[in-house]
Amino acid sequence: MLPLSDLRWRGGNPVAVSYEDKIKEQAQPYLDAGERVLAAFIARPRGATTAGVGGLGPGSIGGMKIAKQNRAAQDAGLKLANPMALALTGGRLLVLGVSQPIAMGKGGDVKDLVSEVPLADVESIEVKRLLVGKTVTVTVRGVSFKLEVGAGANVNGLSEEFERAKGTA
Repeated sequence: MLPLSDLRWRGGNPVAVSYEDKIKEQAQPYLDAGERVLAAFIARPRGATTAGVGGLGPGSIGGMKIAKQNRAAQDAGLKLANPMALALTGGRLLVLGVSQPIAMGKGGDVKDLVSEVPLADVESIEVKRLLVGKTVTVTVRGVSFKLEVGAGANVNGLSEEFERAKGTA
């Protein structure tokens, strides 16, 4: 089941649109001429879920994990947002700031371009299952950082598009 980002009406019937489709549409102002988003998903720096649990212990642990991922991303030439969209084009990996995704398909709107790196600098994008969602390890210029992604996001689609794009580069 796709996470809903919006309900659109076509022919008087509600049609669900995935967050990925919403990101592809709303990222247009940040793309170069002729560039398009091949794949995208909403993510957070690793540790964000733990930090959001509440309480001194989980909040501290989660906060430390977030800070570690932010530092690693900076070392790789990227700035992370929380929440964010990771978007892949034929030539770049983009970090887009997004509004908070909310249950029942609201939120997740693209607000701005936070950072970007040329696709040639991205070495790998690896996906691993997590309890409910997934973790994504992105390696740029020899530095890795981790993101956490909800269960419904198409992270494998982005990983596969990355492999295709790198194969043709």
